[in-house]
Amino acid sequence: MSTFNMIRRGFLTLAATIILSFGFVAAPVLAGEGLTLAFIPQENPDKLLGDIKKISAFLSEKIGAPVKGFVTFDHAAAVEALRNGDADISFMGALPFVLAEAEIGAVPLLSEIYRGAPTYKGRVFVRRDSGITSLEGLRGKDIAFADPISESGYLFPLDLFVQQGLVKDPSKADSFFRRTFFAGGYQQAMQAMASGLVDAATASQYADLLLTPEQQSEVIWLAETAPLPSHVVIARSGIDADLQARFVAAMLSLNQPENAAYLKYVYGPDGYAVSDPEVFEPIREAARRYGFMK
Repeated sequence: MSTFNMIRRGFLTLAATIILSFGFVAAPVLAGEGLTLAFIPQENPDKLLGDIKKISAFLSEKIGAPVKGFVTFDHAAAVEALRNGDADISFMGALPFVLAEAEIGAVPLLSEIYRGAPTYKGRVFVRRDSGITSLEGLRGKDIAFADPISESGYLFPLDLFVQQGLVKDPSKADSFFRRTFFAGGYQQAMQAMASGLVDAATASQYADLLLTPEQQSEVIWLAETAPLPSHVVIARSGIDADLQARFVAAMLSLNQPENAAYLKYVYGPDGYAVSDPEVFEPIREAARRYGFMK
């Protein structure tokens, strides 16, 4: 059994609740002559399906080959799709990338740019009216993590509790919190917190932008991680080199003003840069330290 499926087993999840609220995923399209892209459900999957159609049409025209995409259940499913050849390229976080690198030889192609840098932070969010003002204040409370293999939505925010001596290690989190959940994505975790299903949520520093303007005014963050490598676009091994190069060039063309409107269809970064594999070393170290990989 792969690391991804082992991590997934045994975790409590809010997925059933969130599915009822948002709808869910499309079936994968088998990879063929062109490229098949796997997208993780950081946002409302129904919206994401529409975004995929728009960005796939743009990329198909730029690359000169068919491009199709689908929404996976979570990061683990995206990696399994790459492993099985059901997807050629996937958008994902840094932690699942380093696990995919170790397990299936995946390679980083592009890193997202936010506010002029290829980094971002994870945060712990609560409702403004909760009365909770510190991580200690979450003792005995319910928390929604975004995904069990998310660096900003799980591992590094949870490490903030470890650094303060509140949680001994991730496997002992339930000794501090009343209940822990995995919601299936940033938006799902944030909505669970904003609607009162849980007391806190962990997600990207920009995840509050996935809430309505009214909800945004009602949430605050308690703590944030150090800067983390931003989300990355990765490829399975064995893709035709010319096709991969054309994909990278097409994605980098989104940095041009005339194409920038399409960025909102790929999770809304400010742009893309060619990935440097070395920047993921802190993520690899944390993955080894917390037992995600050897």
